[in-house]
Amino acid sequence: MEQNPVDYVETQYFTFAEPPNELVLKSGVKIGPVTLAYETTGKLNAAKSNAILILHALTGDAHVTGFHPGSTKPGWWDNMVGPGKAFDTDKYFIICSNVLGSCKGSTGPASINPNTGKPYGLAFPVISIRDMVVAQRQLIDHLGIDQLLCVAGGSMGGFQALKWSVLYPERVRSSIVIAAGVRHSAQQIAFNVVARQAIMSDPDWNGGDYYGKTIPARGLALARMMGHITYMSDKSMQEKFGRKLISKERLGYDFSLDFEVENYLKYRGDSFVQRFDANSWLYLSKALDYFDLTAEDDLVKVFETVQSSFLVIAFTSDWLYPPYQTKEIVKALKTNDVDVSFIEIQSDYGHDAFLVEVEGQAQIISHFLNRMQGDSARG
Repeated sequence: MEQNPVDYVETQYFTFAEPPNELVLKSGVKIGPVTLAYETTGKLNAAKSNAILILHALTGDAHVTGFHPGSTKPGWWDNMVGPGKAFDTDKYFIICSNVLGSCKGSTGPASINPNTGKPYGLAFPVISIRDMVVAQRQLIDHLGIDQLLCVAGGSMGGFQALKWSVLYPERVRSSIVIAAGVRHSAQQIAFNVVARQAIMSDPDWNGGDYYGKTIPARGLALARMMGHITYMSDKSMQEKFGRKLISKERLGYDFSLDFEVENYLKYRGDSFVQRFDANSWLYLSKALDYFDLTAEDDLVKVFETVQSSFLVIAFTSDWLYPPYQTKEIVKALKTNDVDVSFIEIQSDYGHDAFLVEVEGQAQIISHFLNRMQGDSARG
């Protein structure tokens, strides 16, 4: 893939919450200093009214679009973010930050604990979606932006977008929530606990203290395999793999890999352990399980104070965050007479549809943002 120097983006780092002004987490625990890795593309206008914060999913990072120098791999949402695309960088100033607790440049369990000089490991405090958003607000303050034109994200990014609109209603002009819900169901928690147990059952996990030693590759690979199954749909797996065998004409009648789907999942698991930290998976998946907008009040009351317009998107074949959960958001917003648009897109890609269904999402998002930008200019 030929690179254009215009597409080059640079990861930046913002450090805050230096002692004694540590970040106070939802749990009441304090942590500091905190660093967030982030990338920006596009140009912030003079009024600082065209900024969009894009929020990533569980294993994502700040590299949402373009290329890093020397790399041929574009950002994780490059098909949606860039000149002339849904999130048009000719019009908007795009910000994407890596979340607190991750291993992609932001402070997380693999970071050095200033009190010990060693990686935090399980000494890192348990975090929440709220804590991620509070940290992001510090970044937005640092960039001098009073109000975001939009917060947008899919999956865990959708959870963050919801929390932004509830926690900082005056700071958000609009919200795009894709393939997400207001809480994890028992089934969603069950998938995550099995993945966590896979990691924690790996002898190399060593109670979270494996840095500089052998990483828990087997456990993390199994966790990724479990997760990846939930990201696809039955139909997409059938069309992609069916019962095709791996370079053989008949079953082996042993416990070697027979089917292409087995080989695919093994590849996904093995490649994942090279780029992600096992402890970060534990912390971020736990944050997802703890997330519940209705924990303190019913959803209608929770949304009473929101000031942003909403675009909510679901996908028909998404069984990880099925459309009925997304519709719960829409119903509660409409009860509060909030400006909300909802679209359920026909797709066979399952939960991963928010990353690959470009045509289905791009026009809808583009029109929504144009309307928001126009309203902002008139306002």
